Amino acid sequence: MTTPKGAAARARLLDATIGLMRRGGLAGTGVNEIVAASGAPKGSVYHFFPDGKRQIAVEALGVYASRVLASMDEALSRARGPRAKVRALFALVERRLADADFGASCAVGAVTLDLDADTAAVRPAAAAAFDAWRALIARHFDLPDRKRRDAFAGLVLTAIQGGYVRGRAERSVAPFREAARWLGEIAERESSAR
Repeated sequence: MTTPKGAAARARLLDATIGLMRRGGLAGTGVNEIVAASGAPKGSVYHFFPDGKRQIAVEALGVYASRVLASMDEALSRARGPRAKVRALFALVERRLADADFGASCAVGAVTLDLDADTAAVRPAAAAAFDAWRALIARHFDLPDRKRRDAFAGLVLTAIQGGYVRGRAERSVAPFREAARWLGEIAERESSAR
């Protein structure tokens, strides 16, 4: 049984891992960096995550994915109409990028860029996060054709990930605003094509 102090240390380790992955992907998230960022003793990493870096990365991606899913759902639920929903979703990620001073993006996207044969165990966690986000986006848009709705949700998610890459490179939220404008028009048009 984990004590409250142990649960707090475990949570700090996961939060530190998320922060490091958002800034440097999996390659920039070593055990020593996680320990330093969390302030937890090094032994606690292996106590809570006996399989090491891969296990903590998978669990951190799960926590991160759930948090992002809740934020996306809240932003999409507040907006009315397809164009407004697209704007609300992109405003959310725009704020996240700007609040990180253009130095951190999506942890799932950043980690995915680092995947190789040695880190293949992390791939299902990343794929599950993308799938859950895509499904949530699709549920919020009332497009008459299910395949087109799912494809639209995939396009939105792809634009978000690309927006993070360009936004960090350009130190600008313009890529998100550009994508939101075009995708809002597409959503409006597709929703009215009944």
